[in-house]
Amino acid sequence: MAYWGVHHFVIRGTSEMALDTATLRASFGLMAFVLGLLFYFSAYRTTRSPYSGWWCIALLFFLFGSAAFLLNGTGHQWWANPLGNVLLVHGGVAVWAGARSLRTKMLKRWAFTVFPLVTLLASVVDNPGTNTWAGGPVFLAAMSMTIGLASRELWRLEPGYSRVRIPMAAAAGGVSVFYFGRLVGFLLDGPDGPVFDTFFGSAVTTLVTMVMLVVVSFSMAALSTEQQTRALKMVATRDDLTGLLNRKAFLDLAAEQLADPAAARASGALIMADLDHFKTVNDTYGHAAGDRALQAFAVACTDTVRSTDLAGRYGGEEFVLLLPGASADRAEHIADEVSRRLARASMADGVQMPTVSYGVATYDAGTAGMDALIASADAALYTAKSLGRNRTARSDRIG
Repeated sequence: MAYWGVHHFVIRGTSEMALDTATLRASFGLMAFVLGLLFYFSAYRTTRSPYSGWWCIALLFFLFGSAAFLLNGTGHQWWANPLGNVLLVHGGVAVWAGARSLRTKMLKRWAFTVFPLVTLLASVVDNPGTNTWAGGPVFLAAMSMTIGLASRELWRLEPGYSRVRIPMAAAAGGVSVFYFGRLVGFLLDGPDGPVFDTFFGSAVTTLVTMVMLVVVSFSMAALSTEQQTRALKMVATRDDLTGLLNRKAFLDLAAEQLADPAAARASGALIMADLDHFKTVNDTYGHAAGDRALQAFAVACTDTVRSTDLAGRYGGEEFVLLLPGASADRAEHIADEVSRRLARASMADGVQMPTVSYGVATYDAGTAGMDALIASADAALYTAKSLGRNRTARSDRIG
């Protein structure tokens, strides 16, 4: 963040301006270095969160990228200037990757090469030996895009995330808009123009950077801590093999949902699922094949249900799905779709995926609770097995 606003400068005719620019760069370099050390020891070493790791990397890119611009006006400018552009854009990509990690999403590998590579090519062909703004439009566009995408990721965090995500998203969005303004000013007025110099020159840029730095300094550590807390909570609530909710977590969340006054007046469905002849799969093909079957079924479930539904591993080869608002017909359709997805999954050596039996039970305001609901779905599942397996039975049709 420290260098989002401190980059290229045009050598002026007075030594005072050059000194001011160099002093600003040195000051921000020291600030980024100190901030990086503090953030590494206070956040990353204690939480080991991906977000804090990406921020440490971003600060290093910003630090060395800005340092490269100190060689502007020297015989090394021809390589230092493009290098500074590339390093700063890498910093912007790292900020984007850090923000994306808060949603447990990995940034695509192409982002780490496309943005810096395009910036490098634009800088190299634009006479970097004599032009301190070589590749300027591409550089400004890349910075605006990467920081803007980081802001988008922060805004997309679920509302339950720490409130500090809001100032962080606003700060990143402000920097992105500022860089876009610099791009427009550069294209319309040029780097030496009065409009560009007045609204996007060193003084304004330094002020914007300092404000952003103050904002994020109080937010980065909090987001890193919360990311680690959520990661630990996920480990405690997720099944190690399938990644679905474990039994206790599912039952707790389902009970909370049914106890919610708003949900109590609603209806929904619960599906109990059991992989048919699963012991045969383990005995015939080995436990590794059985594990792959369980994982494939879990993927089929998560690819089929909504984000508001609950999916958990109930035990062994048994799974359970809670579908708020779903009718019995809708639940049966979902079970059929899960089976279709599972059948399309492939296993090594031509091993076929096992079929699945399902039991469906519905609930409404009169349902006694989770125990009664699971008992009804389990009875329907027993019916499906007794009828030959590889089918769905509904509790309202038993007997």
